[in-house]
Amino acid sequence: MSALRIGNASGFYGDRLAAWREMLDGGELDVLTGDYLAELTMLILGRDRMRDPSLGYAKTFLRQLEDVLGTALERGVTLVTNAGGLNPAGLADAIRSLGDRLSLQVRVGYVDGDAIQRPDALTANAYLGAFGIAACLDAGADVVVTGRVTDASLAVGPAIARFGWTRDDVDALAGATVAGHLIECGAQVTGGNFSFFTELPDGGHRPGFPIAELHPDGSSVLTKHQGTGGAVTVETVTAQLLYEVGGPDYLGPDVVTRLDTVRLEQEGPDRVRVSGVRGTPPPDTLKVGVNNLGGFRNSMTFVLCGLDIPAKAALVRGQIEESVGTEGLEFTLARTDHPDTGDTEAASALLHVHMRDWDKSRAGRAFSAAAVELALASYPGCTLTTLPGDATPYGVFTADTIAQDAVEHVAVLPSGERVTIPPPAVTGTPAGAPARATDAVPAPAATRRGPLGELVGARSGDKGGDANLGVWARTDATWPWLRDWLTVERLAELLPETAALTVERYKLPNLRAVNFVIRGLLGQGVAASTRFDPQAKALGELLRSRVVDLPTEAPA
Repeated sequence: MSALRIGNASGFYGDRLAAWREMLDGGELDVLTGDYLAELTMLILGRDRMRDPSLGYAKTFLRQLEDVLGTALERGVTLVTNAGGLNPAGLADAIRSLGDRLSLQVRVGYVDGDAIQRPDALTANAYLGAFGIAACLDAGADVVVTGRVTDASLAVGPAIARFGWTRDDVDALAGATVAGHLIECGAQVTGGNFSFFTELPDGGHRPGFPIAELHPDGSSVLTKHQGTGGAVTVETVTAQLLYEVGGPDYLGPDVVTRLDTVRLEQEGPDRVRVSGVRGTPPPDTLKVGVNNLGGFRNSMTFVLCGLDIPAKAALVRGQIEESVGTEGLEFTLARTDHPDTGDTEAASALLHVHMRDWDKSRAGRAFSAAAVELALASYPGCTLTTLPGDATPYGVFTADTIAQDAVEHVAVLPSGERVTIPPPAVTGTPAGAPARATDAVPAPAATRRGPLGELVGARSGDKGGDANLGVWARTDATWPWLRDWLTVERLAELLPETAALTVERYKLPNLRAVNFVIRGLLGQGVAASTRFDPQAKALGELLRSRVVDLPTEAPA
């Protein structure tokens, strides 16, 4: 049986608008997927639905679809997307209406049942699996729309439909899950956001979107259309594989994927083979993402130039607190200033003042006006980069679980028939990382000072209030050093903000990588965070920039 070519044209709500057209015109495909949902996106869609109950889906997808629907139907390319968000039925209706307007006969199926009734929540959605998508495809759908499914399910569902896998085919499902995870963030696997972007053929200017060639045993080859930018290498694939994951057990609704069994091999230019993936039965629970409104927030930023930076910041703090009180205030002093420079910007630090409160008026004009009123009555050189403004609502994300059999997973076929997808009959408890013997590696005989990033790559991201940080060695020679040198304790030295937090460390020898899960780094999640890097996207690059003792014998 021939390979199933699955492309991806969207990694988030707001990704490259032209990607759907580029992927359809760039070469042969069987399926084209689009991922639009993130934890923050569900909050945005929830607020949309509050204003208009007919909304709740990613409107951008409809605009993109209008340009490509005829092409996809003509070429027999099936479209699968989670752009349905909180209202997959509404998006399915909109697609049918679009087809009528374009005089196109389009068969649309959608997956329902992820919404969980939580009266105290703005949104609550279970992460469904791939078998509902497969049922829609088996019934002849040209387009399948879902709400909250796991990102990888967009690729796993078409593979189930093509190859006839059952829930017992855990290794094949695990392999497809890895392929789905690799392509779901779009260009991140083809050189986007890559530590060594300067080494890419086009310098990382416009990476193409990815394709997974899936085989009946669940193995795959990661590639991209010929002539597109970026690159597909073992390292670009490793970077994406480490993105937003935890331990070796990658839990999903259909299978637990053992990330420590993944093997990557450069098969040719822009072709990386992914094989050896093993799976075990899924847990008996599903993850539930819950979004709540957390109140209102506002921010003002003061520019502190020249001398006495800490004293200037302390003066502002005292003045603001006297005006509006201390509750809900947060002050962050960014020491961006350089001594003895002739440039104002280079000589300045930034004092970010954040306010959060359930009272919109206190967090709004009362706060921002108090900051502006200091313009002529505070520290010398007082100026702000922000204008006075009203407060905006923010959300809080939490993760919960629900029993698989407590959720009614439904595939709504193009005919309108509703088919209930039963939960897995066999579930299991993840075994955790197996014990591995580690050979003692003596301290390097000689070292040199240099940025850690000379020898390692990194990718980091967010999962609710937690962050993950994956770090890989570029060569076999440097892997033993990285494995034994970059401990939790060492990470706390290099990234002091992690020192007081719970940090989990996992080894992935096949990838020459260690992965850290940093609990609570992002507080209540991206929508509520006042951290400079609220999604921890730059955490890996911060680590790579730290100057450390590198083994001299290791080539840069």
